[in-house]
Amino acid sequence: MSDETTARLLIKCSDCPGIVASVSNFFYNHGANITCLDQHSTDPEDGVFFMRLEFQTPNIDISRSVLEKTFAEAVAKRYNMDWKISYASSKKKMAILVSKYDHALLEILWLWSRKAIDADVTMVISNHDHLKTAVENFAIPYVTIPVNKENKLDAEQEILKLLDNKVDVIVLARYMQILTGQFVSHYPNKIINIHHSFLPAFVGANPYRQAAEKGVKIIGATAHYVTSKLDMGPIIEQDVIRVSHRNTMAELKELGRDIERNVLARAVKWHLEDRIIINDNKTIVFN
Repeated sequence: MSDETTARLLIKCSDCPGIVASVSNFFYNHGANITCLDQHSTDPEDGVFFMRLEFQTPNIDISRSVLEKTFAEAVAKRYNMDWKISYASSKKKMAILVSKYDHALLEILWLWSRKAIDADVTMVISNHDHLKTAVENFAIPYVTIPVNKENKLDAEQEILKLLDNKVDVIVLARYMQILTGQFVSHYPNKIINIHHSFLPAFVGANPYRQAAEKGVKIIGATAHYVTSKLDMGPIIEQDVIRVSHRNTMAELKELGRDIERNVLARAVKWHLEDRIIINDNKTIVFN
Protein backbone atom coordinates (compact mmCIF):
# COMPACT_ATOMS: atom_id res chain seq x y z
CA MET A 1 0.00 0.00 0.00
CA SER A 2 1.29 3.42 -0.95
CA ASP A 3 0.66 6.83 0.56
CA GLU A 4 -0.29 7.92 -2.93
CA THR A 5 -3.30 5.60 -2.92
CA THR A 6 -4.35 5.45 0.76
CA ALA A 7 -7.28 7.42 2.15
CA ARG A 8 -8.77 7.44 5.65
CA LEU A 9 -12.27 7.97 6.93
CA LEU A 10 -13.10 8.89 10.55
CA ILE A 11 -16.69 8.70 11.81
CA LYS A 12 -18.47 9.65 15.02
CA CYS A 13 -22.24 9.28 15.39
CA SER A 14 -25.01 7.71 17.45
CA ASP A 15 -24.79 3.94 17.31
CA CYS A 16 -27.46 1.96 15.50
CA PRO A 17 -27.67 -1.13 13.27
CA GLY A 18 -26.48 -0.86 9.69
CA ILE A 19 -23.69 1.70 9.90
CA VAL A 20 -20.83 -0.65 9.03
CA ALA A 21 -22.81 -2.21 6.18
CA SER A 22 -23.81 1.16 4.75
CA VAL A 23 -20.27 2.53 4.84
CA SER A 24 -18.70 -0.65 3.43
CA ASN A 25 -21.25 -0.97 0.64
CA PHE A 26 -20.78 2.66 -0.34
CA PHE A 27 -17.05 2.27 -0.87
CA TYR A 28 -17.46 -1.13 -2.53
CA ASN A 29 -19.94 0.31 -4.99
CA HIS A 30 -17.47 3.04 -5.97
CA GLY A 31 -14.50 0.73 -6.51
CA ALA A 32 -12.58 1.33 -3.27
CA ASN A 33 -10.75 -1.51 -1.58
CA ILE A 34 -11.08 -1.34 2.25
CA THR A 35 -7.75 -2.40 3.76
CA CYS A 36 -8.34 -1.58 7.43
CA LEU A 37 -11.46 -1.05 9.54
CA ASP A 38 -11.66 -0.38 13.29
CA GLN A 39 -14.77 0.45 15.26
CA HIS A 40 -15.94 1.07 18.81
CA SER A 41 -19.23 1.79 20.54
CA THR A 42 -19.52 3.22 24.04
CA ASP A 43 -22.62 1.13 24.72
CA PRO A 44 -24.48 -1.65 22.87
CA GLU A 45 -27.72 0.30 23.36
CA ASP A 46 -27.82 4.03 22.52
CA GLY A 47 -24.04 4.40 22.57
CA VAL A 48 -21.74 6.62 20.54
CA PHE A 49 -20.18 4.88 17.55
CA PHE A 50 -16.66 5.51 16.26
CA MET A 51 -15.02 4.15 13.13
CA ARG A 52 -11.70 4.47 11.35
CA LEU A 53 -11.51 3.06 7.85
CA GLU A 54 -8.59 2.95 5.43
CA PHE A 55 -9.27 2.40 1.76
CA GLN A 56 -7.35 2.32 -1.51
CA THR A 57 -8.23 4.81 -4.22
CA PRO A 58 -6.76 3.67 -7.62
CA ASN A 59 -9.99 2.10 -8.87
CA ILE A 60 -12.51 4.58 -7.52
CA ASP A 61 -14.93 5.59 -10.26
CA ILE A 62 -15.41 9.26 -9.23
CA SER A 63 -13.21 12.17 -8.18
CA ARG A 64 -12.35 12.91 -4.55
CA SER A 65 -14.69 15.86 -4.33
CA VAL A 66 -17.58 13.93 -5.83
CA LEU A 67 -16.84 10.93 -3.59
CA GLU A 68 -17.03 13.12 -0.47
CA LYS A 69 -20.17 14.93 -1.61
CA THR A 70 -21.86 11.64 -2.48
CA PHE A 71 -20.86 10.06 0.84
CA ALA A 72 -22.27 13.07 2.71
CA GLU A 73 -25.61 12.77 0.95
CA ALA A 74 -25.94 8.97 0.71
CA VAL A 75 -24.53 7.85 4.09
CA ALA A 76 -23.44 10.58 6.50
CA LYS A 77 -26.73 12.47 6.40
CA ARG A 78 -28.73 9.33 7.14
CA TYR A 79 -26.83 8.66 10.37
CA ASN A 80 -26.10 12.30 11.30
CA MET A 81 -22.37 11.61 11.20
CA ASP A 82 -19.47 13.81 12.23
CA TRP A 83 -16.93 12.62 9.67
CA LYS A 84 -13.92 13.48 7.55
CA ILE A 85 -11.91 11.88 4.79
CA SER A 86 -8.19 12.56 4.52
CA TYR A 87 -5.55 11.40 2.07
CA ALA A 88 -2.13 10.09 3.06
CA SER A 89 -0.58 11.76 0.04
CA SER A 90 -1.52 15.17 1.48
CA LYS A 91 1.06 15.34 4.25
CA LYS A 92 0.14 17.33 7.33
CA LYS A 93 2.27 20.38 8.05
CA MET A 94 3.82 20.26 11.51
CA ALA A 95 5.59 22.89 13.61
CA ILE A 96 7.49 22.04 16.80
CA LEU A 97 7.92 24.28 19.84
CA VAL A 98 10.75 23.51 22.26
CA SER A 99 12.79 25.17 25.00
CA LYS A 100 16.14 23.73 26.17
CA TYR A 101 15.54 19.98 26.58
CA ASP A 102 16.34 18.10 23.38
CA HIS A 103 15.22 14.49 23.97
CA ALA A 104 11.60 14.72 22.78
CA LEU A 105 12.46 17.00 19.87
CA LEU A 106 15.34 14.88 18.57
CA GLU A 107 13.28 11.68 18.83
CA ILE A 108 10.64 13.18 16.56
CA LEU A 109 13.17 14.59 14.11
CA TRP A 110 15.07 11.29 14.00
CA LEU A 111 11.88 9.36 13.25
CA TRP A 112 10.91 12.00 10.69
CA SER A 113 14.31 11.71 8.98
CA ARG A 114 13.75 7.94 8.68
CA LYS A 115 10.22 8.52 7.30
CA ALA A 116 8.68 6.79 10.32
CA ILE A 117 6.75 9.99 10.99
CA ASP A 118 5.01 11.24 7.89
CA ALA A 119 4.70 15.03 7.89
CA ASP A 120 6.18 18.20 6.49
CA VAL A 121 8.09 19.75 9.40
CA THR A 122 7.86 23.43 8.55
CA MET A 123 9.89 24.89 11.43
CA VAL A 124 11.08 24.59 15.00
CA ILE A 125 10.38 27.56 17.26
CA SER A 126 12.12 28.03 20.60
CA ASN A 127 12.40 30.60 23.34
CA HIS A 128 16.13 29.77 23.49
CA ASP A 129 18.84 29.25 20.88
CA HIS A 130 20.39 26.16 22.53
CA LEU A 131 19.14 23.66 19.94
CA LYS A 132 19.64 25.72 16.80
CA THR A 133 22.60 23.74 15.43
CA ALA A 134 21.00 20.37 16.20
CA VAL A 135 17.81 21.32 14.35
CA GLU A 136 19.55 22.90 11.39
CA ASN A 137 21.48 19.65 10.93
CA PHE A 138 18.13 18.24 9.81
CA ALA A 139 17.79 21.14 7.32
CA ILE A 140 14.78 22.51 9.20
CA PRO A 141 14.35 26.26 9.89
CA TYR A 142 14.91 27.25 13.53
CA VAL A 143 13.41 30.45 14.90
CA THR A 144 14.21 31.89 18.32
CA ILE A 145 11.51 33.99 20.00
CA PRO A 146 12.50 34.87 23.58
CA VAL A 147 9.66 34.87 26.11
CA ASN A 148 9.39 36.57 29.49
CA LYS A 149 6.60 37.84 31.71
CA GLU A 150 6.61 41.24 30.02
CA ASN A 151 6.51 40.12 26.38
CA LYS A 152 4.57 36.83 26.59
CA LEU A 153 1.52 38.00 24.63
CA ASP A 154 3.66 39.72 22.02
CA ALA A 155 5.78 36.57 21.67
CA GLU A 156 2.68 34.47 21.11
CA GLN A 157 1.47 36.87 18.45
CA GLU A 158 4.85 36.59 16.75
CA ILE A 159 4.59 32.79 16.80
CA LEU A 160 1.05 32.91 15.41
CA LYS A 161 2.23 35.21 12.64
CA LEU A 162 4.99 32.74 11.74
CA LEU A 163 2.58 29.83 11.70
CA ASP A 164 0.05 31.91 9.75
CA ASN A 165 -2.64 29.21 10.07
CA LYS A 166 -0.61 27.11 7.63
CA VAL A 167 0.18 24.19 9.94
CA ASP A 168 -2.05 21.23 10.73
CA VAL A 169 -0.48 20.32 14.06
CA ILE A 170 1.79 21.95 16.65
CA VAL A 171 3.95 19.74 18.85
CA LEU A 172 5.17 21.00 22.23
CA ALA A 173 8.35 18.97 22.69
CA ARG A 174 9.03 20.22 26.22
CA TYR A 175 8.19 23.83 25.45
CA MET A 176 8.38 25.24 28.96
CA GLN A 177 5.84 28.01 28.50
CA ILE A 178 2.13 27.92 29.29
CA LEU A 179 0.19 28.90 26.19
CA THR A 180 -2.67 31.33 26.69
CA GLY A 181 -6.25 30.41 25.87
CA GLN A 182 -6.15 32.98 23.10
CA PHE A 183 -3.26 31.15 21.41
CA VAL A 184 -4.83 27.71 21.88
CA SER A 185 -8.12 28.89 20.36
CA HIS A 186 -6.38 29.27 16.98
CA TYR A 187 -5.54 25.54 16.88
CA PRO A 188 -8.26 23.54 18.69
CA ASN A 189 -7.30 19.87 19.06
CA LYS A 190 -4.21 20.52 16.97
CA ILE A 191 -1.64 21.17 19.71
CA ILE A 192 -0.01 18.10 21.29
CA ASN A 193 1.95 18.45 24.53
CA ILE A 194 4.15 16.04 26.45
CA HIS A 195 3.72 16.37 30.21
CA HIS A 196 6.37 14.75 32.37
CA SER A 197 4.01 12.98 34.75
CA PHE A 198 1.27 10.36 34.65
CA LEU A 199 -1.69 12.75 34.52
CA PRO A 200 -3.88 13.58 36.34
CA ALA A 201 -1.17 13.21 39.00
CA PHE A 202 1.27 16.07 39.48
CA VAL A 203 -0.21 18.73 37.23
CA GLY A 204 1.88 21.84 36.60
CA ALA A 205 5.52 22.53 37.32
CA ASN A 206 8.20 20.23 38.78
CA PRO A 207 6.28 16.93 38.58
CA TYR A 208 9.41 14.87 39.28
CA ARG A 209 9.99 16.79 42.49
CA GLN A 210 6.35 16.28 43.41
CA ALA A 211 6.69 12.57 42.69
CA ALA A 212 9.83 12.26 44.79
CA GLU A 213 8.20 14.06 47.71
CA LYS A 214 5.23 11.68 47.54
CA GLY A 215 7.49 8.64 47.38
CA VAL A 216 5.73 7.18 44.33
CA LYS A 217 6.72 3.78 42.99
CA ILE A 218 5.99 4.59 39.36
CA ILE A 219 6.62 7.68 37.26
CA GLY A 220 5.22 8.36 33.83
CA ALA A 221 4.55 10.73 30.98
CA THR A 222 1.40 11.85 29.22
CA ALA A 223 0.83 13.15 25.70
CA HIS A 224 -2.38 15.15 25.44
CA TYR A 225 -4.12 17.78 23.37
CA VAL A 226 -3.76 21.27 24.76
CA THR A 227 -6.79 23.18 25.99
CA SER A 228 -7.18 26.42 27.91
CA LYS A 229 -7.12 24.39 31.15
CA LEU A 230 -3.55 23.53 32.10
CA ASP A 231 -2.70 19.83 31.58
CA MET A 232 -6.40 18.92 31.37
CA GLY A 233 -6.79 18.27 27.62
CA PRO A 234 -7.81 14.90 26.12
CA ILE A 235 -5.14 12.29 26.80
CA ILE A 236 -3.70 10.52 23.74
CA GLU A 237 -1.01 8.24 25.19
CA GLN A 238 0.67 7.43 28.51
CA ASP A 239 3.38 5.15 29.83
CA VAL A 240 5.09 4.45 33.15
CA ILE A 241 8.23 2.92 34.65
CA ARG A 242 8.79 1.54 38.14
CA VAL A 243 11.06 3.47 40.53
CA SER A 244 12.02 3.09 44.17
CA HIS A 245 13.31 4.97 47.19
CA ARG A 246 16.82 4.39 45.86
CA ASN A 247 16.34 6.65 42.82
CA THR A 248 17.71 10.17 43.09
CA MET A 249 15.95 13.16 41.58
CA ALA A 250 18.44 13.15 38.70
CA GLU A 251 17.73 9.47 38.05
CA LEU A 252 13.98 10.06 38.06
CA LYS A 253 14.38 12.78 35.45
CA GLU A 254 16.64 10.61 33.27
CA LEU A 255 14.26 7.67 33.43
CA GLY A 256 11.35 9.98 32.71
CA ARG A 257 12.94 11.45 29.62
CA ASP A 258 12.99 8.07 27.91
CA ILE A 259 9.26 7.70 28.55
CA GLU A 260 8.54 11.27 27.45
CA ARG A 261 10.20 10.99 24.05
CA ASN A 262 8.54 7.67 23.21
CA VAL A 263 5.08 8.66 24.42
CA LEU A 264 5.16 11.93 22.48
CA ALA A 265 6.42 10.24 19.32
CA ARG A 266 3.60 7.70 19.40
CA ALA A 267 0.97 10.38 19.97
CA VAL A 268 2.29 12.51 17.11
CA LYS A 269 2.43 9.52 14.76
CA TRP A 270 -1.17 8.53 15.58
CA HIS A 271 -2.40 12.08 15.04
CA LEU A 272 -0.67 12.30 11.68
CA GLU A 273 -2.17 8.97 10.63
CA ASP A 274 -5.71 10.05 11.62
CA ARG A 275 -6.00 7.40 14.31
CA ILE A 276 -7.58 9.64 16.96
CA ILE A 277 -11.18 10.72 17.47
CA ILE A 278 -11.98 13.14 20.29
CA ASN A 279 -15.13 12.55 22.30
CA ASP A 280 -15.73 15.26 24.91
CA ASN A 281 -12.52 15.21 27.00
CA LYS A 282 -11.51 11.70 25.99
CA THR A 283 -9.89 10.18 22.93
CA ILE A 284 -10.66 7.05 20.94
CA VAL A 285 -7.30 5.88 19.59
CA PHE A 286 -7.27 3.21 16.88
CA ASN A 287 -3.61 2.21 17.05
